[in-house]
Amino acid sequence: MKRSSKLGLAVVTAATISLVAAGCAASTTGSGTGTKASPVTVTFWGSYGNGGNSTQQDALNKTLIPAFEKANPGITIKYTDIAYDSLLQKLTTSAAGGQLPDLVRADLGWVPQFAANGVLVPLSGSMSDYKTLAAKDYAGNVSTNLYKGKYYGLPLDTNTRVLITDQAALAKAGVTAPPATFADLQTMATKLKGTGVSLFADSGLGAWNVSPWIWSGGGDLTNPDETKATGFLNSATNVQTIQMLVDWYKAGLIPNLITGNKGATGTSDGLPKTKYATIFDGPWMSGIWTGQYPKFQPTYSPIPAGSGGSISVVGGEDIVLTASSTHQAAAEKFIRFTQTSAFQIAMAKTGQMTVEPSLADQQAQLAPYYKVYSDQLKTAKSRIASPNQSKIDAVLTTTLTPAFLGKTTVQAALDSAASQIDALLAGN
Repeated sequence: MKRSSKLGLAVVTAATISLVAAGCAASTTGSGTGTKASPVTVTFWGSYGNGGNSTQQDALNKTLIPAFEKANPGITIKYTDIAYDSLLQKLTTSAAGGQLPDLVRADLGWVPQFAANGVLVPLSGSMSDYKTLAAKDYAGNVSTNLYKGKYYGLPLDTNTRVLITDQAALAKAGVTAPPATFADLQTMATKLKGTGVSLFADSGLGAWNVSPWIWSGGGDLTNPDETKATGFLNSATNVQTIQMLVDWYKAGLIPNLITGNKGATGTSDGLPKTKYATIFDGPWMSGIWTGQYPKFQPTYSPIPAGSGGSISVVGGEDIVLTASSTHQAAAEKFIRFTQTSAFQIAMAKTGQMTVEPSLADQQAQLAPYYKVYSDQLKTAKSRIASPNQSKIDAVLTTTLTPAFLGKTTVQAALDSAASQIDALLAGN
């Protein structure tokens, strides 16, 4: 699932340009084509502008790519921006026609799909320094590139979900601090009954939504090899966790937004309007609220901990190299450049979260709430690495919704989901 930042924290300054130039000069080691005598053009598709957002795209086109090209004479990077909602379809069509670009900024959920189709180069095999580069990044993000024992990309940017609360709503529950545990949420649930304020709100029941609850509750989606969901997704531990949510829903403490009511108040409006006390969401919300609710002051905190601790879900994009590329060595030079602190910090200034924990303090200087997200990323996990990930999301939604609506039990819902996901994993 795509989660993009809508922030524009800063423009790229002249000092940044100097830093970037130094960073990409350091990234030019290794053999490859692309010299003054034999120039090459590396094509790169992505959604930095997301069909219109210029801040990130300008940083890429006006600062980062020119600095890379200056440090690597003979290599030209031709970036094409495609609206996110159109990019997957364009990639799928182009793959069928054998007309993919050299590099893609891919939603992390797409990597297994394209890896399974054989259209990506396993970078863990082609780049001798892959392990060194990957070791600098959040483990959860690196794992999004793993498919059947090989890594097909490197993290490019990241995000995750944390707890965001409205202090006015917390006050109605008679509490002064955000809930830190499942037990705290249960206490708040009791205190919020009859106040007209929902304890928690979310917009669905897919893996992006329920995984933080399941993992923090001490459960799993599948076995460690991600080959079987039965016995894991439908465990007694997960039944208890999901039943907690269902009980809140039935008590009117979770709105029917979670079960697909399109007329329900969205989380971006419900929290600042004190309709909802808590939500899980990403760092892009700050930019939304700054524009729409400038007086609203949200509080960012870790996902409430259950018996499994505080564990959230990884979002973001990876950079991948297509197997059809005729300029792989030159493309790999640009991949290395995206892993430099120069590239990562320049993009952080446009609202993109860095994939490197060592840069978290610099990032937090841009906006303090980033620290909560970077701390959460230390334990955040990736969703199931399957080319059928979108179908897995659909299974979770269609099986869990009846449990919330009281049409089946949580155990029966999870049993059905596990069985259907087993079949999808067997087809990987």
